[in-house]
Amino acid sequence: MDSSRSAQRAVIQFLRAKGEHASQIYHRMKEVYGGQCLARCTIFRWCQRYEAGRVNIKDLPRPGQAQVVTNSLTISAVGEIIRQNRRITTREIAVELSISKGTVHHIIHKKHGYGKVCAQWVPKHLPENQKTARWELDPSATQELLH
Repeated sequence: MDSSRSAQRAVIQFLRAKGEHASQIYHRMKEVYGGQCLARCTIFRWCQRYEAGRVNIKDLPRPGQAQVVTNSLTISAVGEIIRQNRRITTREIAVELSISKGTVHHIIHKKHGYGKVCAQWVPKHLPENQKTARWELDPSATQELLH
């Protein structure tokens, strides 16, 4: 026997359509499902929903954390905030953009490739043009690399 929540909701919907009261439905379901039965208050709540005209037995989506936060708009917003203030913290960015600190951390470290050095966000890997510019400024470093 299927004791899943959706199966029990279908039973509740059927018995409610037949005109049975919520307490009768609860007792009948408790006999059949035993310990797997939905809680009494849950059965009463679903009875109220079906009386109000609901026909779907599935849960409606609940509000909460968005599934996809790391979209291109968020990634670019984090990059822009860091370029404006290299000393900003992940917490401050999270509050400003209304996203979690973990998401901010992921974007900063994985998407942008930044790391903290002396309390400032800096790129972990320099682009080629910046590497060659550093070599041109420091001839001793260039000589060491050549040898």
